[in-house]
Amino acid sequence: MPSTKPNKKKIFNDPVYGFVSIPDELHFDIIEHPYFQRLRRIKQLGLTHLVYPGALHTRFQHSLGAMHLMQYAIGVLKAKGQVISAEEAQAASLAILLHDLGHAPYSHTLEKAIAHHISHEELSILFMRRLNKYFNGRLEMANAIFNGSYPKKFLHQLVSSQLDMDRIDYLKRDSFFSGVSDGTISDERLISMLDVADDRLVVEAKGIYSVEKFIIARRLMYWQVYLHKTVLAAEFMLMNVLKRARQLTQSGVELFASPALAFFLKHDLNTAELENHDSALDYFAALDDFDIFFALKMWTNHSDKTLAYLSKSIVNRQLFKVELSNQVFEQEYVDNLKSKITADFHDFNQATEYLFIQESTSNNAYNPGHSSINILFKNGETMDISQASDQLNISMLAKPVVKNFICYPKPEN
Repeated sequence: MPSTKPNKKKIFNDPVYGFVSIPDELHFDIIEHPYFQRLRRIKQLGLTHLVYPGALHTRFQHSLGAMHLMQYAIGVLKAKGQVISAEEAQAASLAILLHDLGHAPYSHTLEKAIAHHISHEELSILFMRRLNKYFNGRLEMANAIFNGSYPKKFLHQLVSSQLDMDRIDYLKRDSFFSGVSDGTISDERLISMLDVADDRLVVEAKGIYSVEKFIIARRLMYWQVYLHKTVLAAEFMLMNVLKRARQLTQSGVELFASPALAFFLKHDLNTAELENHDSALDYFAALDDFDIFFALKMWTNHSDKTLAYLSKSIVNRQLFKVELSNQVFEQEYVDNLKSKITADFHDFNQATEYLFIQESTSNNAYNPGHSSINILFKNGETMDISQASDQLNISMLAKPVVKNFICYPKPEN
């Protein structure tokens, strides 16, 4: 049941924003709940700390930061005459606070490997439904805002859009902890320029340059941090470890794993099965980064050479070589690399399936097809940022950039 602690007016000292206040008892009780406390044990940037050692911050910190920005944004909109009730303000704050509840360990890396039929957004909705029952229906409006069914659509846009509180916080926070200053943005300036027109979130025209900087910062952070080639190698290696562990487990091989991890190695679940399988969601709620890393440490000594090799490579940061290309790699070149891997690792099972990675990645700094950032001019007209901006590169950034890459073991000296 909700906490009975007498003092629920807590203040967090956040390294990015300074003091962050918990606004009411419901927020406090939700933060105290094990579902939310789990986010302390999930790093915001997964394996990115293998490249940027400071990037060890958590989903817990990010969620509190996004909540703080939401409360600021609601205050800005109310000051500009937008009608937002106290209940709606609380619900929007709770929606953004809980938006990451469904993240798998190591952030996006293991979404496909752990519950590969289910997105973290779907899992977040399942957790929010459970919490709504636990708190006797007090999260009904927050759930509606989160899933976009609430009548005031701009509240959902504050939670999920091209310029939402989630993105503003993670850009600023990830830039801070990684030390990549190119991602620095002015959150106060961006949010203070927000308004609502025709039930859509808009940015006042005088804030256009802040929006341009936000989009450019997002592009730079994606290529320098989120899609850094070494980070990509580490993430796909980890996915292959879990893929191999799942294959071994489902073929009857006993592997060391926590009960939660063992459950997902044995079962392939879709959203409906997870929703109707109470214990499955309980197992997911018990799963965090520690389950994965401790398993990796134990698997370094496993008799299966493929599993052991990949696990050692991640634990000891002996990551694969990465090659990037704007074009698809020549098949002859790929075949030659695979032949060498087969020869070098001739005693491994399915060596090339697990030790050779061929993928592509794309970066949409701005994706108007998902939701647009609209600029509000003094005459009341609105225009998409890609058209309103006098920076030609904003319209160019709306086009996805695709890079092909291959990863494979570095040759021994």
